[in-house]
Amino acid sequence: MSIDKQTLEKIAHLARLEFDEKSEEKMLKDMNNMLSFVEKLKELDTDHVEPLQSMTFEMNQFREDKVQDQLDHQDGLKNAPNNDKDFFRVPKVIE
Repeated sequence: MSIDKQTLEKIAHLARLEFDEKSEEKMLKDMNNMLSFVEKLKELDTDHVEPLQSMTFEMNQFREDKVQDQLDHQDGLKNAPNNDKDFFRVPKVIE
């Protein structure tokens, strides 16, 4: 499999990339090199290889969720630069 100029232009459009003619030729060469490397990987025998879930053998240490002290409504609004008794007041950002 190889990438032609038309496919490269489509990929560039989808990725919102722009490059000049010289860079386009280099990109085309680089992407074809990557594809040939992936094709080479297909030659490996992976029948008895377990798929990886992570690159390390470290496991996450999860903690139990516990309800702790929480701010009440008035304390949460206390340091707000602008509030309206029950709500934060923020500048309008949508026309």
